[in-house]
Amino acid sequence: MPLRLPPRTNAEASLGAVAHKKSGQGRVFSDVSGASSISETELTAAGSDRVDEPVRETAYVWDLQADTLDWCDQAAAALRLEPANVPATGDAFAALIGDEHARRYADAIAANPATDAGTGVTYTLRYRLAPHGPRTRTMLWVEDTGRWWAGPNGKPTRARGRLKISAERPGPGSHFSIDVDELTGLLNRIRLTDALATVITRTRRQQTSAGLLMVAVNNLQHINETFGFEAGDAILAEVARRAQAVLRGGDSIGRHSSNKFAAIINDCSHPALEVAADRILKAATETPIDVGDCPLHASVSIGGLVVPQQASDVSAALTGSLRALDQARAVHGSRVTFYEADLESDSRRANTVSVAGRLSRALNENRLCLALQTIVDSGARAPALYECLLRLDEPGMPPLSASVFVPVAEELGLASMIDRRALDMAIDLLKRDSDISLSLNVSALTCSDAGWIAALETHIAGRPDLAKRLVVEITETIALSDLSETGRFVDGVRRIGCRVAIDDFGAGYTSFANLKRLNFDLLKIDGSFVRNIVHDPSDQMFMRMMVELAENFGLETVAEWVVDQPTADMVAEMGVTYLQGFHYSEPRPAEIVLAERAARKTALRAG
Repeated sequence: MPLRLPPRTNAEASLGAVAHKKSGQGRVFSDVSGASSISETELTAAGSDRVDEPVRETAYVWDLQADTLDWCDQAAAALRLEPANVPATGDAFAALIGDEHARRYADAIAANPATDAGTGVTYTLRYRLAPHGPRTRTMLWVEDTGRWWAGPNGKPTRARGRLKISAERPGPGSHFSIDVDELTGLLNRIRLTDALATVITRTRRQQTSAGLLMVAVNNLQHINETFGFEAGDAILAEVARRAQAVLRGGDSIGRHSSNKFAAIINDCSHPALEVAADRILKAATETPIDVGDCPLHASVSIGGLVVPQQASDVSAALTGSLRALDQARAVHGSRVTFYEADLESDSRRANTVSVAGRLSRALNENRLCLALQTIVDSGARAPALYECLLRLDEPGMPPLSASVFVPVAEELGLASMIDRRALDMAIDLLKRDSDISLSLNVSALTCSDAGWIAALETHIAGRPDLAKRLVVEITETIALSDLSETGRFVDGVRRIGCRVAIDDFGAGYTSFANLKRLNFDLLKIDGSFVRNIVHDPSDQMFMRMMVELAENFGLETVAEWVVDQPTADMVAEMGVTYLQGFHYSEPRPAEIVLAERAARKTALRAG
């Protein structure tokens, strides 16, 4: 169609006039501002899939308000289309852009937040184009350069641009290479995620469905270790090639992680997704893969789901497909498994996300605080020390205990940071109250964190009185996980002058030899042996045995979960050194405990 240009503003005129002229080479579109011109007769016939020269050009004017596209005469040939099939609207053209680049196209022009100061806003885009529709295999690679102008409301209203088109996929070093995984040639994770977001948005808008298949090479580690990483790379590349080869035109596949690919199957119901998964599995595993002189078989598992019915956003889709993949990999050999909703798991995941958000805010806003629970002397029944228990305090929200957010912190790699914060707060309390003694729990990561020991040493430097009043607690489970690492940590803490307690003792399987080897000072007996001790003879027998064991090793003992007076009297009679539980105190804010202690000291001095 002839190029029909709307009236131009002075600003548009500065970009360069557009002219049509006749010559011996046929109709020519040219930008007289100095850009290159290209002859229609230099292009092959419209609709051809391949041309002698791989690069072609055409130009357009886009009225965004009316959503009309006007093209120069050679557009049909450049786009490999019949003239009647050249997209006449921006929406029609956008529908031909590869899913992985659709968001890039929209963000650059229609949704661009830039401000037009009167001279327009330039853009350069690169995207994959399927001129005959997304379900075909004819692909063009486009560099789209132009300028848009804003209307009175500041939003883009018209654009002029030039397309530089190649029928050959650009190779390494091209601008398009940043979109693909170097080893497999598939989409990289960023473009894969963009493609999935585009597909989910489209299926929700059109009320259709699509499938997501997460494909994993199970035996990659074994191949790497046995035959070398080159063999492993060859297996990955070949599985990727085979999987891509059996996909339909318009479907997408990318590398999700080291041994995983994700395939997006457009316009796909659950039964069709099963067929696609079986096709990929068969292609990947049916015949061996030549790796040097040794043909190897790939072991492949696939997990899949349907969007948006089973996942309404990218995060949920990836999580669900990975969960299905884990179920498939739990069974030996190659297998396909599809996602099934698990309300309990989904609830746990939602809770984890919520806690992670609150924890991140608390760390940024310094909203972690300490609560103190009294530990009393079993003889005098007077406070001997206080256990520091972390709390997450956020306005308008119920406080969270450490048992809720510490597991999340460990998953996010924040446990060491939290332990440092808790140490800082505990030392501050010790400095503010010269008579108080505290016990402080640390996570498994801290036991291997030399920085925590260094921070403790810095705090204690020149203040041996602080060290004598601080007990560091390690759970039995942590202590058993790496005895050598735990031993070094315990020795480091004791060298500084602090005492060390093994917490929840009895819940694990610590041998007497390990208990002696680790040089603990206190043994905190797990509350499961305490709460029913008045009525359970086996708990009574176990308690006597642990107290005798501790005495033989020169350890003091703490009975946890003391809930009433009979329990307190019984474990005290058995020889337990200290008592801890709700019978004596629930955890209370440290500031309240310090204020009460200060008030009692003042009253005693006044008396």
